[in-house]
Amino acid sequence: MDIDVDRLSNLPAHVVEHILSQLPLRDAVRTCILSKKWRYTWSKVPHIVFDTQCVSLVTQDQALIKTKLINIVDHVLLLHNGPLYKFKLSHRDLLGVSDIDRWILFVSRTTCVKEFVLEIWKGQRYKLPSCLFLCENLTHLELFNCLLKPPATFKGFKNLKSLDLQHITIFQNVFEELVSSCPLLERLTLMNFDGFSSLNIKAPNLQFFDIGGVFADVNFENTIHLSLVSIGLYVNAKQDQIVASRIPSKLVRFFTHLPHIRRLEIQSYFLKYLAIGNVPTRLPMPCFDLSYLSIRINFNDLDENLATLCLLRSSPNLQELEMLARPEDQPVVGSLTNYWEDEHWNNLFAHLRIVKVVGISGQKSELDFINFLLSNAPVLERMSVKPASLSVGLELLKDLLRFRRASVHAEIIYLDP
Repeated sequence: MDIDVDRLSNLPAHVVEHILSQLPLRDAVRTCILSKKWRYTWSKVPHIVFDTQCVSLVTQDQALIKTKLINIVDHVLLLHNGPLYKFKLSHRDLLGVSDIDRWILFVSRTTCVKEFVLEIWKGQRYKLPSCLFLCENLTHLELFNCLLKPPATFKGFKNLKSLDLQHITIFQNVFEELVSSCPLLERLTLMNFDGFSSLNIKAPNLQFFDIGGVFADVNFENTIHLSLVSIGLYVNAKQDQIVASRIPSKLVRFFTHLPHIRRLEIQSYFLKYLAIGNVPTRLPMPCFDLSYLSIRINFNDLDENLATLCLLRSSPNLQELEMLARPEDQPVVGSLTNYWEDEHWNNLFAHLRIVKVVGISGQKSELDFINFLLSNAPVLERMSVKPASLSVGLELLKDLLRFRRASVHAEIIYLDP
């Protein structure tokens, strides 16, 4: 036993650091009993994570859990000795208590923190203290259920590469200044936000953008490197309040500053937003790099079909396509008779290999679209179809089997709902 302890005591510092970094904080602290040399070794761990694993109490007493958590965080920070590169506070019972201000002040004074994650799972929005904005070396910032109001002296996070904001409150000018003042920003996630409704994104190094929420407009500027976009609008766009033919196409404007987009996910009602305005036959500049496209669509909406058609025509190198049906209780807008059977469709999808169609109910507009895809994809390898319910399964399967296929290697896979 003594030999084993000696081996532990004589491990190189970088090996010890690696071992501790792989352990939950609670277990890292427990290593203090291994030997005298290990007694305070855990206090030099550069990555501190306070999560559900660090408090093990079998109780529903919220006051007791809160007190225990506060004591643990206070104890760890008090004894911490060394550089701190990552700080994460994310406990399912965590409220926006005033003690968090103290902890953030401690973190800001370390000057070397690179990753900061704060997730407040309960209660009202937690207003971040101004000292957080003094962490100039941050490369990753992740906030959940927070209110952001930087001090007037804040000039941005010059080293920030990843920004993840969920369930946050932030004003329009603050958001725009925050994004534009992070010149190295590569990844931006924005979910369920309030305080502003227009998204103006200016980020020259941005590569990944994931957004879901309620907003009125979205604009990109100086985003030449943006290649992965997932965007969902959670409310129905109000097309009936405008005269579509009199305003510029939202679809065209959306893609103007996305010349190198490779992967695009159009979720919820965002396709309806893109369909606003005078949709052209093709985009002015084709999306040559777009290889993956996912669209949630109401197949009975003519405007959404037109926008989809324009996008498909403008994506000559598309390899994977996912179509997610979004049924709506509304009358068909416009005529869809033989819409997907026009003569100009010869082998439109020269590179399309994989297709997924999900949530359909066997309506004619849906079947016409599937028939259109099979007829115009000469290198198609696999199409999977998953209906919305079992009630349409048999008839749908019969229709799928009778459709002509441009690819002799195309495999049609029926998936139960």
